[in-house]
Amino acid sequence: MNPKHPDLTINTDLARQILTGFIHSEVTRTGFTKAVIGLSGGIDSALSCFLAAEALGPANVLAVRMPYKSSSQDSLDHAQQVIDKLGVASLTIPITPMVQPYLDANEGISSFRAGNIMARQRMIVLYDQSAVFGGLVIGTSNKTEILLGYSTLWGDSASALNPIGDLYKTQIRQLSRAMGVPEAIVAKPPTADLWLGQTDEKELGFTYADVDPLLYLLVDERYTPQECVDAGYEEGFVNKVVDRIRRNQFKRILPPIAKLGQRTIGYDFLYLRDWGT
Repeated sequence: MNPKHPDLTINTDLARQILTGFIHSEVTRTGFTKAVIGLSGGIDSALSCFLAAEALGPANVLAVRMPYKSSSQDSLDHAQQVIDKLGVASLTIPITPMVQPYLDANEGISSFRAGNIMARQRMIVLYDQSAVFGGLVIGTSNKTEILLGYSTLWGDSASALNPIGDLYKTQIRQLSRAMGVPEAIVAKPPTADLWLGQTDEKELGFTYADVDPLLYLLVDERYTPQECVDAGYEEGFVNKVVDRIRRNQFKRILPPIAKLGQRTIGYDFLYLRDWGT
């Protein structure tokens, strides 16, 4: 393996089989048969929708579009392409009437805060619709985003299960093409579409193509930061990525519980088998 250019190619047939099986088993073991997905028009939610439709059947998947007034028409159109191609049930619920009063009441609110408010409002809508539809909310965050903390806690990071959370962004593109996600969605610059002109890579300060190989070395191959520098990565870039991974660990775990008793949830009581099963 060339550390500077590790091979992130996946066996898409095997990944497809594993992930659809994961969705089916995790949904049905809870007594459910349906799934609900927030469909943004981006590649991640599109792939999750394709996987869920294959795992559970299109009639058992509800795709919800939740535009804000500044959302691009392309996002809505691309989400509709997924809905039409898969034949899943769908709803369009604008969030502008829900979030705008709060934004208007807080003069000078930053785009960062506004984006988090929108993300959390969308999850409120999704979980409410999950109660109506009778399905579990499927996650749409990829491994790159999760490691870098590029998500909103209790917003887009919230879900009952996440089929794509162990795929880096470059691998998301591989599997999406293999499953027939429309090329217009696969090829466009990734964006959360939270404000006009916003893109993931502009916010992060680096591209997915650059950061995915580094994350793979740090996480999957357990390289030290110095070993990554020795392999040819710029030291400032390595340090920035490592810092983001460390600082955002709190987003990847349930809230820590202060330990007082003999068996504390998250420490000594970890699995259902710990409770007489």
